[in-house]
Formats: sequence, C-alpha cells, structure tokens
Amino acid sequence: MTILDAYAVIAFLKGEAAAGEVEVLVAEGDCSLTAVGVAEVLDHLIRSSGAEEDDASLDVAQLGLDEPIPVGETLAAAAGRLRARHYHRTRRPVSLADCLAAEAARLEHRSLATSDPALLDVCHDEGIAVIVLPGSDGTRWTPDP
Repeated sequence: MTILDAYAVIAFLKGEAAAGEVEVLVAEGDCSLTAVGVAEVLDHLIRSSGAEEDDASLDVAQLGLDEPIPVGETLAAAAGRLRARHYHRTRRPVSLADCLAAEAARLEHRSLATSDPALLDVCHDEGIAVIVLPGSDGTRWTPDP
C-alpha cells in the first residue's frame, strides 16, 4: 500500500529516473494519490509540459491507481499542522500538497513514495514510512546523521 506524491507520477509519465521504480509500485497495485496530488499532476502536465487537457487526464486515468484519497477535515487539519511544524522557506520548503500526501500516508498506514528531500526530511522527523525514489538527477536522499 503506497501513497504517491505528484512527482512520482510525473516522473513515471515523463520517463525520469524514478520511472522504473514507480512502474513497479503501480504494477504491484494498491497505489494512490491524494485528490490534491491528482490536481498537481494535471497542472504540471498541462501548464508546464504543454499536454492537452484531455490527454493529461487520460494519462492519469490509465495509470490504474486506486481512487484518489479525498481531503476531508481530518486530513486537511493534520496537513496544516504538519506544515506549520516543519516549513521553512529555504531550509525546508514543503508544500501543503506534500504535507497532505505525508499525512494521508500516516493516517492510512501506508508508505509515501517520493524523492523530495524536504518532504523526506519531514517524514523522517515524524516517523512516516517512506519509499525513497531517485530524484530527476538520479541521486537518492539519505537522512542526515
């Protein structure tokens, strides 16, 4: 059971360094994004990569992921508190969407698959299970000693 952050799905769809590992996770099944993660993926594919809206939506739908995790009051509040505890503009720039994915993983008792170093630092500090993916440049996060 795995929660994917938006980067993991984008890396898979664009054939980046994490694509092979994400492909294995997706093939194993029981993977999902948060509803906000779906929005992030679509925004990136359309706005940043120039995909047509229908094509981007079809790409996401054809991944075979579980239904997106809805963002209800409990998840939203937990994510807001998590970001408030950890966010720093330069040292730890975690987005609210990242914190939603992290808290979804915690609340669902799943692992979060990501390569985002700031998000991985937060998960490490909070004891949230992670699957560390390689970044776009192929490097892999490790915790500070």
